[in-house]
Amino acid sequence: MSTMDDHAQHQDQAALVRERLGTRPLVIVGLMGAGKSTIGKKVAQLLGLPFFDADNEIETVSRMTIPELFEAYGETEFRDLERRVIQRMLEDGPMVLATGGGAYMNAQTREAISASGVSVWLKADLDLLMERVSRRQNRPLLKNDNPRGVMERLMAERYPVYALADLTVTSREEKKEVIAQEVIEVLSRHLDASEHAATGSIIS
Repeated sequence: MSTMDDHAQHQDQAALVRERLGTRPLVIVGLMGAGKSTIGKKVAQLLGLPFFDADNEIETVSRMTIPELFEAYGETEFRDLERRVIQRMLEDGPMVLATGGGAYMNAQTREAISASGVSVWLKADLDLLMERVSRRQNRPLLKNDNPRGVMERLMAERYPVYALADLTVTSREEKKEVIAQEVIEVLSRHLDASEHAATGSIIS
């Protein structure tokens, strides 16, 4: 199959996935550095949906940066604000929404995402995460003498919870277009399975 044929097939698949999503948002979860915003923007472009970053929305409504919020109010207060902002955004219809690394750890947030959207975990290994986060200074949870140790702890704590997401796609050193297309493909299969299960339950 030619590259042009591949492109047309991918466009058709994306259009069908967009239609079948209906009003449900696609919510991307994962650790800092997994590529949630980068991949999320590309997925949104392919699906013809708006993209939103929950951290950006939190900074807009609070008029403070994420590090400033952590410093001023602590992680517990920040997580409560994060939960309220995400729950409100989930009501705004179809979109691709990238969430902060700790958002999915909140049981109420997970329940809200499960009830109204489809979740996808971008899973990355430790070396990739550390390489990416080392380029940025706005990571409050890593501001200590052993950031790699902190990241290992976060992976141990959070990966079992991230695994509760509807879908898992491996984030790696690959073109964002490739990873985004993988998201759409696993999403398509998930929607297929969900529709078949629903049809089966109706028939039975």
